Amino acid sequence: MPETSSLFQAFSEYLKLEKKYSSHTVTAYLNDLERFQSFAEDEYQISDISEVNYAIIRSWIIALVDSGISNRSVNRKVSSLKTYYKFLLKIKQIEASPLAKHKALKVSKSIQVPFSENEIDEVMELLFEQHDFEGVRNRLIIELLYSTGIRRAELVNIKLNDVSISQKTIKVLGKRKKERIIPLLPAVLQTIQLYLTVRGELKNIKDSDYLFLTKRGVKIYENLVYRVINLYFSKASEKVKKSPHILRHSFATHLLNQGADISAVKELLGHSSLASTQVYTQNSISKLKEVYKNAHPRN
Repeated sequence: MPETSSLFQAFSEYLKLEKKYSSHTVTAYLNDLERFQSFAEDEYQISDISEVNYAIIRSWIIALVDSGISNRSVNRKVSSLKTYYKFLLKIKQIEASPLAKHKALKVSKSIQVPFSENEIDEVMELLFEQHDFEGVRNRLIIELLYSTGIRRAELVNIKLNDVSISQKTIKVLGKRKKERIIPLLPAVLQTIQLYLTVRGELKNIKDSDYLFLTKRGVKIYENLVYRVINLYFSKASEKVKKSPHILRHSFATHLLNQGADISAVKELLGHSSLASTQVYTQNSISKLKEVYKNAHPRN
């Protein structure tokens, strides 16, 4: 059996090259493995986690729950471990996974409340009053997120040559390096052209390949996008959660409310299965019930 460190390295390469996971996800998986390894070593004097049994893993799960973290977070950590054991099976380092019969902890389903169309309109009105570089950039960030439904990480990594003004499209690199082409609305194209003008006035552009930059000329980062969404929507919405994902949720919900085909919305969102998209249908069903109640002749 190879040393644990070399197995972790091989697992890291497997996640990157075969599973096409992002570097952020790979780091999270390895952190989970290292923490479990520390637990097994401290509590059971086992340094090689390929030798543990389910009883040891179960005691780790109990320790995690007792520490106060959510069941959802515990499930994610256990999922990292489960993926590692599947990898060890694949390379024939173990004969059976200790997590083969494990059942995930129950989690309460949190309801994601989308922004209303009025809240979106109010934010856009605020943004139309901004004409400096950061104001125009922030406007484009919000317009793109809402009009395309792309993820925050996808937005951050858009390059200049991913935008086609002539084709009125944008190319996005999604999860597992899967590309998709998304159409752009005329209003968004106008904002892109305005942004490119003010972007061209920046001095010392370092990350010239990327569409979105800070005023120092470097590529924007995910936390900046979160702050932009939170800043503007705090002025227009009383909702507790104001994040880029809620804008993605709003995009999908508003399209479905207007009668968009769920399969088309799935493709726009870059989901691999329809089940992921169906999460966004709950608000649409409420809307359909209201229309049905008001419009049916037997009502």
